[in-house]
Amino acid sequence: MENLNVKELKDVVIRFSGDSGDGMQLTGTLFSNTSALKGNGISTFPDYPAEIRAPQGTVAGVSGFQVHIGAGEVTNPGDYCDALIAMNPAALKANRKWLKKDATVILDGDTLTEENIKKAGFSTLDPIAELGLEGYNVVVPEITSMTKAALADMGLDNKSVVKCKNMFALGICFYIYNQPEDYAKRYIDAKFAKKNPAIAEANKRAIDAGYNYAANTHQFANTYKVDAANLEKGTYRSINGNVATAWGLCAASEKAGLPLFCGSYPITPATVILEELAKRKDLGVKTVQAEDEIAGICTSIGAAYAGNFAVTTTSGPGLSLKSEAMGLAVMAELPLVVVDVQRGGPSTGLPTKTEQSDLMQALYGRNGECPMVVIAASSPSDCFHYAFMASKIAMEHMTPVILLTDGFIANGSEPWKIPSMKDYPQINPPIVERAEDGEFLPYKRNEKLARGWAFPGKEGLEHRIGGLEKDHLRGTISYDPANHQEMTRTRAEKVARVADVLPTPEIMGEKDADVLVVGWGGTRGHLQSAVSDLQQEGKSIALLHLNYMNPLPHGVKELLQGHKHIVVCELNEGQAAAYLRQSFQEFTFEQYNKTEGQPFTVVELKEKFNSLL
Repeated sequence: MENLNVKELKDVVIRFSGDSGDGMQLTGTLFSNTSALKGNGISTFPDYPAEIRAPQGTVAGVSGFQVHIGAGEVTNPGDYCDALIAMNPAALKANRKWLKKDATVILDGDTLTEENIKKAGFSTLDPIAELGLEGYNVVVPEITSMTKAALADMGLDNKSVVKCKNMFALGICFYIYNQPEDYAKRYIDAKFAKKNPAIAEANKRAIDAGYNYAANTHQFANTYKVDAANLEKGTYRSINGNVATAWGLCAASEKAGLPLFCGSYPITPATVILEELAKRKDLGVKTVQAEDEIAGICTSIGAAYAGNFAVTTTSGPGLSLKSEAMGLAVMAELPLVVVDVQRGGPSTGLPTKTEQSDLMQALYGRNGECPMVVIAASSPSDCFHYAFMASKIAMEHMTPVILLTDGFIANGSEPWKIPSMKDYPQINPPIVERAEDGEFLPYKRNEKLARGWAFPGKEGLEHRIGGLEKDHLRGTISYDPANHQEMTRTRAEKVARVADVLPTPEIMGEKDADVLVVGWGGTRGHLQSAVSDLQQEGKSIALLHLNYMNPLPHGVKELLQGHKHIVVCELNEGQAAAYLRQSFQEFTFEQYNKTEGQPFTVVELKEKFNSLL
């Protein structure tokens, strides 16, 4: 059915929201993947409830999925939404603050019962008036009832029928935004058709019913179209940060010619990395779901000793538990990648919400003088690149590396141009095959200060390993004060020399701009959008975004020079700012911080930067 009154938009932000059992994550994913296949730029933000199963119909149980699609590059999932699909009053209440002026609100009218309205915490029985939505385009279709009517002849039980209401809502959105239904239907067939063809047919019929409702009732004066983005030619797929991280680790394993081993304990929001690696037995990946965080990292250290490329994955609480074993990896000088998908803390904190508050723990959270390389990824797709680089550094420099991502980029997705592996460099670990001159010195070092990696079982390469201090050459246990001093400084210098292979970061904007915004890790998309908007207004502002945190790349000091204001923006209370003050005491660093469990908004960033300008 042809849509009438089609308006072309440069971009649009849509937020799907409902109970955690309403299928909002799947609905949002199908809409965003459909947009990606059309060639739109996309960025998504799944927003999970923190409680495993909050009471149904309450604000605490609301699950959301925001997608930003555009006719050009999209760097963030958007601040406020053009359309909100709310499956109950609680979803409406939880998301009122994210509505743009004149936004479209689609609310399932069947849920406007006295019980549901009270559960959501409204003080009156008119949520629309109470929230001040009279000036918005509010449409209240009876989604549940119409879904039941559309599927009445299929012989399904009531629970199975009601579960299809999210597909009815998806069909409405497909009509409003001129999106094809084909991809979603193919996905449903692939997921359900063999095991339960009736469920597959019901979901597809619900999509059609929602689409036809929107087309026939004329509730929507206009429909909208977002043209495909002019992306660089190549093969693309939509990818989230956790999957990209897993694939980057697999790529490193291939380039090193070593089997990948991952010993981990499941923890939100990092579990998907372990799950994705467990699927890759075809690539020789071995995974162990350990009984706890300590066992997870210790199995990985053992695997590294045995000649595997070893990985362990976790989030902030697990990183705390792994700290002693990370010290063992530093002392034993074994390659290991520790992935920390940061979340709100401390303790269990906000398990499903994002934060950047593990930086200090990553830099310093171990006993003794225990330096480690720390890298931070910036977007869902570049998790692949930084996982690969963390692996390359770990194996070539014989040192453990911490890779920081966060809940926002780990769960969010965007288009990713699938790289050709021939464009990625080989990884050359210093593997020792035989002793030189008949004697093996396990702590003899190369120009990187990396010791040789001798796998067990090779005659003539027998050596000791463990947490006690070693002789600087022979590897025997040593309590000599001078030897400990030498080894402490050598381990620190080995990490410092990693800077020699790191690229110098680039400034986005003029190198002498009045305001220099400094960010790191997963805040890049929002910072880039805010700075770009102000630059287009003629403002003197630039962005320096960091990915290599320890050691800092050469040239950072020079890039910090010549600015009236340097403002460090991060989702914590100032950890990178403190680190930069310690590293560059000649500069004054201002701060802009947020710890709400949510990413920055472009609006609030621009207000801060304008106050400095």
